[in-house]
Amino acid sequence: FALLFGELSGAARFLCWGSCAGVGMRWLDTAVLRRLRLLRAVSLTSWRRTSSSPSERALQYKVGENIHGFSVEQVTAVPELFLTAVKLNHDNTGAKYLHLAREDSDNFFSVQFRTAPVDSTGVAHILEHTVLTGSEKYPCRDPFFKMRNRSLATFMNAFTAADYTFYPFSTQNAKDFQNLLSVYLDSVFFPFLRELDFWQEGWRLEHENPTDVHSPLVFKGIVFNEMKGAFTSSERIFMQNLQNKLFPDNTYSVVSGGDPKNITDLTWEQLKQFHATHYHPSNARFTTYGNFPLELHLKAIHENVLNRFQKIDPHTMVPPQKHWSEPREYHITCGFNSLAADPANQTTVGVGFLLADITDISEAFTLSFLSSLLTSGPNSPFYKALIEANIGTGFSPSTGYNDYTRDAYFSVGLQGIDRKDIETVKELIMKTIDEVIEKGFEEERIEALLHRIEINLKSQSTGFGLSLVSFIASSWNHDGDPVDLLKIGDQITQFRQRLKDNSKFLQDKVKQYFKDNPHRLTLIMSPDENYYEKEAQDEEAKLRQKVNALSEEEKKEIYENDLELISLQNKPPDASCLPSLKVSDIEPKIPYTELEIGTAVGDVPVQYCAQPTNGIIYFRALSSLNTLPEELKPYVPLFCSVITKMGSGIYDYKKLAQQIELTTGGMLSSPLISPDDSNLDVYEQGVLFTSFCLEKNLPDMMHLWSEIFNEPHFDDEDRLGVLVRMRAQELSNGVSDSGHLYASVRASRTLTACGDVQEVFSGMDQVKLMQRIAEASDITITLRKLSRIKKHVLNADNMRCAVNAGPQQISGASKEVEQFLKRIHRSKKERKAVRPLVIEKSLPLGRETGHSNITRKLITDPTFKPCQMKTHFSLPFTVNYVAQCIRTAPYISPDYASLRILAQLMTDKFLLREIREKAAAYGGGANLNSRGVFGFYSYRDPNSLATLSSFEQAIEWAKSGKFIQEDIDEAKLAVFSNVDAPVAPSDKGMTHFLYGISDEMKQRQREQLFEVNHKNLTDMASKYLACGQSTRGITILGPENASITKDPTWITR
Repeated sequence: FALLFGELSGAARFLCWGSCAGVGMRWLDTAVLRRLRLLRAVSLTSWRRTSSSPSERALQYKVGENIHGFSVEQVTAVPELFLTAVKLNHDNTGAKYLHLAREDSDNFFSVQFRTAPVDSTGVAHILEHTVLTGSEKYPCRDPFFKMRNRSLATFMNAFTAADYTFYPFSTQNAKDFQNLLSVYLDSVFFPFLRELDFWQEGWRLEHENPTDVHSPLVFKGIVFNEMKGAFTSSERIFMQNLQNKLFPDNTYSVVSGGDPKNITDLTWEQLKQFHATHYHPSNARFTTYGNFPLELHLKAIHENVLNRFQKIDPHTMVPPQKHWSEPREYHITCGFNSLAADPANQTTVGVGFLLADITDISEAFTLSFLSSLLTSGPNSPFYKALIEANIGTGFSPSTGYNDYTRDAYFSVGLQGIDRKDIETVKELIMKTIDEVIEKGFEEERIEALLHRIEINLKSQSTGFGLSLVSFIASSWNHDGDPVDLLKIGDQITQFRQRLKDNSKFLQDKVKQYFKDNPHRLTLIMSPDENYYEKEAQDEEAKLRQKVNALSEEEKKEIYENDLELISLQNKPPDASCLPSLKVSDIEPKIPYTELEIGTAVGDVPVQYCAQPTNGIIYFRALSSLNTLPEELKPYVPLFCSVITKMGSGIYDYKKLAQQIELTTGGMLSSPLISPDDSNLDVYEQGVLFTSFCLEKNLPDMMHLWSEIFNEPHFDDEDRLGVLVRMRAQELSNGVSDSGHLYASVRASRTLTACGDVQEVFSGMDQVKLMQRIAEASDITITLRKLSRIKKHVLNADNMRCAVNAGPQQISGASKEVEQFLKRIHRSKKERKAVRPLVIEKSLPLGRETGHSNITRKLITDPTFKPCQMKTHFSLPFTVNYVAQCIRTAPYISPDYASLRILAQLMTDKFLLREIREKAAAYGGGANLNSRGVFGFYSYRDPNSLATLSSFEQAIEWAKSGKFIQEDIDEAKLAVFSNVDAPVAPSDKGMTHFLYGISDEMKQRQREQLFEVNHKNLTDMASKYLACGQSTRGITILGPENASITKDPTWITR
């Protein structure tokens, strides 16, 4: 229900294991003509295509109708989601199928299997990786990764959840859809599951120096290192243990992703057996979404897969958890967080309650709604009781409603507390439950949450197919009705009726599931200063046990097998068996977005973009930071984090939060560093304010912005203290999951003029600053700094605005923006920029309209000189995050296009092989950011300095030109899948508004990307990447490193 309530539970975020780091969403434009050709090719009755939309056409299917071996079971309109759901069942195998017909060109497919492991060897997770490494029809190595470069997929990945494995992709290209469908189907149903691939993806014993039989044996494996990295995070440790201990009697008592202590017990035979028993059509659920014809999908799936199987009973049902007769309590340990604000306060306490079966959709909706009422925002009972008690740094991990297990559960608690406050937290939780049962909830809070559901349903987002299918996956996995789950309007109607029939409906639920529920788990986690040392000792003991049990013949076999694996990894790949799009399939031109530029209150530029926003108005304002004194800049991210949470004008912070929920979809602010398109050392700096609302609420939303701009409350020390501690905790917790990003920001710090500001705003410096602020005994100093910042930011002096709305809403929105700008402050005299050199640059609108009257005030520092720096952050991690960044070329340079292709080429043809396959890091690659910085990175990497050597080898490989035209074409396909990302109506025109990049500039770079050739790429490698050619920076986040400590060229933090 995160889709409805605008939340992402910690459990859903953390306890799902993906197939590869760095394989993110890749987007493309619509291939209309190719899709029409495909539609004409469908040799089925044409009447289904005479209706005006895919949703209407789907309504014409008849229950009982047979289509390519599938029988239609149900056809249901879901008007609130603008789709028609068609449920089918495959006659011979019993495979379940759901088609969601909707007018969306981003078509989606997934197949999921119920996978219920009985141990923590990670068999389901390792199988998810291994099935993607070669199959009957596609016998090449790693077809999954290779298809990324032969496709214009908008999304490709695979995930292992607690009890199912999920293989999704999406694309807007009809030919591409069929190509990907063929590869995915063959991979999951007919994989090779070679032993060598199991060793690569799962785990293996390998000599430290694979070519030296006398070097010591070590554990290697991609999933092995992925999970070592995952459990570096104390949040993950807590959440995993909470689930395991709350469900001791079924599959949720084990780690589906694999515990590193147990992964090395998994055998190849066990992996193959798990596939044989779980990856059968009788245990499969297929989903398609979008505007492509259902018949074509069914035909491909039946003919290529299902006609080779007969129905079986897979015996994969997960039994419900037996309910306890009395509560239980457990204590666990974790490592110390060296980035936490207070080393003494690192204990976490959480209380979990077993709830109802997630297939009871009405009860699930009620409990999810109730969870949000209990924990969401400063008006919620648990926020008031726990957060405002000032004894912790934030809610415990996994707080809220968790529905990714057969029986849902609710959890709440505090992290960052002193051990002496454990009992206090437990008492506060139970006391709050009693108070809620007695007092209930304010009607306004209920309405605010229902408003949030309404606006989230109306919001037009990209990747909607993936969101919908992820939403239904857990319930459908246990035979819940996915269509009933999507009928959110019915659920809201039923919920309102229950509230009307019983004024204490929600209080009764709290009593039933929390007060009178003996299946209650209290989990306490405290740090152990020897935790990481014990973990290392346990791994070493396990390794010794494995090695000592080997005969000399087995040791020789391991050595030979490892050499065979390396030989296979080094062998030039032959992907000729795989289907592929061609560069000629890419649209040569982009569609232009119409923008209108006006002014308000005389001189404030406003960009208007008319879009089909479904009744929602999106507002943005960018306020310059040019006049802000340098000593205040580090505090800008904190200012942005708290400005809408402190209260303003007539509203204290609780009333402001309530008004924001009642009338908007959210009000946020964030720091923005926007590089110039032609000069690496020129940039714009500002604060971006963002909000959206239903048309009827626009006056209320703009009134709230006026209150925030004119009278923010920077006088509440207690409130700021709460927000500071929460932000500091969130940042410190996030480093282990985003270490590659922090390493990259740091490595690029000294390469461009805005690099230092980027580090101050979003790098390790910001993490450390928040740690110091949270530790400070006196918060008034910080309050005074925030009050000084508001004088420079919360005014209309150096501001520009943007509105995205429906064509009929633009006029009304314009008037409201005008009124907002009239109400907020203007300085009586012009403030001078802190940096003396300001460059004024008009935003280009394109070839037809020339330049707009929006002027960006860019700054530069003539004294800036790029310099090289190597930094090592010594952290209590078991893996490394390595980054090397190189200063290259700005956006409009022809070199930028070549460097972009080169980064993709180096990732796919060299770095993935060396860093992921051979060295067993979870992820790695190269990229080029908008600031003209070329970066190498690795993620959850067992190596550090060796990875830097791989980066240098990649450069030498690129300089030598050891790649062919087919490789270049594949890199272009991968780059264009990112370049042509579908853009939501809310975000149209934003690259122009924020970064000064017009559609004409995008088209020019598009043409440059098409023109990139072999010589361009080798020239770029020599011109920019070769040693001594460009300034570079290096950063490693990871465990202590003796070699680095001894090297005086490194700075250790």
